[in-house]
Amino acid sequence: MLTGVAITVVPYSPEWPKLFAGVADDLTRALRGVPVVAVEHVGSTSVPGLAAKPVIDIDVIVEREDVRAAIAALVRAGYTHRGDLGVTDRESMAEPDTPRRNVYVCVAGTLHVRNHLAVRDILRRRPDLRDRYAAVKTALAQDPELDIDAYLAGKSPVLQDVLAESDLTEDEKDAIFRLNTGA
Repeated sequence: MLTGVAITVVPYSPEWPKLFAGVADDLTRALRGVPVVAVEHVGSTSVPGLAAKPVIDIDVIVEREDVRAAIAALVRAGYTHRGDLGVTDRESMAEPDTPRRNVYVCVAGTLHVRNHLAVRDILRRRPDLRDRYAAVKTALAQDPELDIDAYLAGKSPVLQDVLAESDLTEDEKDAIFRLNTGA
């Protein structure tokens, strides 16, 4: 848990897709020779019009047997492997430079990947949910004492409404809620 670290949420920036494209190009070059299913821009910065923490979230999606090769390639490119940080089938990679980003090597087809893609796609096509989500995030970020765990938990009710529009099962939505709230 990060305590005492302010959560900053800013209005949407049209620069975010450009920053993602540049990092995605770099990742694709670094991963040359590794079978990659996709490099996806996920998280709030991937949704036009959505307020977000100014950090680009990227899922590098590979088959299970290619996870080690993808991690090794990214380490050679300057990333630091931080482990799964408590999320099975998702390996966190710390960025070597700017822009600020979260890069994850993810196993294709897993709940984590399907969750990220569902939230992104639903918020892109549902401005009402996007705006509600933005209002919740912005309000939460106003509390200077809020830690990242409380921030994630505070966003969970609206995220469950977003996921109600997805094809995830009730058990999968419940698992995501428990992960986000620590319940």
